[in-house]
Amino acid sequence: MALLEVKNLTKNFGGLTAVGDVSMELNEGELVGLIGPNGAGKTTLFKLLMGLEFADTGKIITKNGYRIDWLPQVISDDVNNMNMEVLEYLMQARPIKKLNIELQTLYESLANTNSNQNEIFNKIEKVQKQLDYWDSYNAENTLFKIIDGVKLSDDILLKKLNELSGGQKSKVAFVKLLYSNPEIILLDEPTNHLDEESKKYIINYLKNYKGTVLIISHDVDFLDQVTTKTLFLDKRTKSFSLYDGNYSYFKRVQKERDENLLRQAQIQQQEEEKLREIINKYSSASGNRKRMAQDREKKLEKLLSNKIEVLSPNKRIKFNLDIDRESSTIPLKIENLCFRYDKESSQNIINSLNFELHRGEKFLIVGENGAGKSTLLKLIAGLLTADKGKIKLGNKTDLGYYAQELELLDNAKTILENFRDVSYSQKQLRNILARFLFVGNDVYKNVGILSPGEKSRVALAKLSMSGANLLLLDEPTNHLDPETQYLIAEVFKDYQGTMIVVSHNPDFVDNLGIERTLILPTGEISYYNRETVERYKVLNKQRRK
Repeated sequence: MALLEVKNLTKNFGGLTAVGDVSMELNEGELVGLIGPNGAGKTTLFKLLMGLEFADTGKIITKNGYRIDWLPQVISDDVNNMNMEVLEYLMQARPIKKLNIELQTLYESLANTNSNQNEIFNKIEKVQKQLDYWDSYNAENTLFKIIDGVKLSDDILLKKLNELSGGQKSKVAFVKLLYSNPEIILLDEPTNHLDEESKKYIINYLKNYKGTVLIISHDVDFLDQVTTKTLFLDKRTKSFSLYDGNYSYFKRVQKERDENLLRQAQIQQQEEEKLREIINKYSSASGNRKRMAQDREKKLEKLLSNKIEVLSPNKRIKFNLDIDRESSTIPLKIENLCFRYDKESSQNIINSLNFELHRGEKFLIVGENGAGKSTLLKLIAGLLTADKGKIKLGNKTDLGYYAQELELLDNAKTILENFRDVSYSQKQLRNILARFLFVGNDVYKNVGILSPGEKSRVALAKLSMSGANLLLLDEPTNHLDPETQYLIAEVFKDYQGTMIVVSHNPDFVDNLGIERTLILPTGEISYYNRETVERYKVLNKQRRK
């Protein structure tokens, strides 16, 4: 039974097609992966389904009474609730408190002899049905099972929303979504901020979920474990294809199809050459040879009308990370660094941290959400001011910073306008942007209408122009498709400067050539291997007990 139906959905932005004539059905119990290159229109499709954007043409039909909710790729602040404690905020996902108050009021009204008793009993019955729908008796237990599953600690539950890190906000948003238990769930890059344990819980949860789930993800392993169908949005043609299998199945079928098309196209090309050869040889002849040439012309015309077109692969970004000058041998030194967001609190998020980097070193920071990873990068970048201690940049050290939430980009300005601070000519700038797949009028798009993946490419373009010899990279793969993730890993691997990386992507990290690891919040430093990254989880578990 179709819970969600989309018919001929189209959305344009300033003459550019973001979603083109998309039709699909989602049935009860289906776990569907929605894939395609950055900028294909995946997130725009989600916004259309959520009613956050309005389609130019087409219809969206949901089964009567069924709810649809989503987890966006970039978590925006819930401005009306930022001063609310996390636990209270989560409990609002089900209107149980409101319904109980309403029920109590109705029971109290029965004492009024002038009241319409039958009417009140009917209302009580309706409220009770709603409480049953929300499973009010088991709701609290359900909520805490989800909280435990995604590893939200007690101290986070007692914090206010405005005190959370970006990763913590994402986890809270995930818990709220799962607890609200809609019949249709849309997930946009759900594993971006999840550690392996939380990821395993989500995989299990979704496999047992009774509703319908549509997932945008560039996490191939996650898609392979969860999804049973794959929807592919082609950026070039805006076409839409359904495959009865997971991501790996889709890639295998796509490869086989492309290889078959290529073979057929080669056979056609050979046939075309033979026909043209005969036509050219005998078109000026007479008699039987003339008639043979005419016959071949008809065959050539028919062949060309049914010619197989082999599309070239999607274009990939192409860039280098060059440094303008070499830094000193110690480009960065941290001495007794302390920082807290709540200045009235005695608890530091960064506490007595000490380390130094060597020129050319690639350095990884790991830790749970809220351990201070992004905060440390912001302190080094000068976006935050330490409460105590020193951050010493070595002589000739030039910083380049890639922000996790892409907050350094100005959404109100065009792509070109975001590069006004770089010392390049218009022609040079446009040539560089073309390497990041922004060509022609693309450069006049407002950054605010770009997909998160496209924004990531803008941020990477800025980084490539910085000439920096010390890079601060905060989750640089979060919004990028697998092919682009691999490409930038190769670029960063060849980078000749010094690098500090925060990433939950172990495959990306393994490819970089990381030398040392800083484990937060303990401040322990060790030589890198994947086992070290896993060990910090054990240490933190022991610390919490």
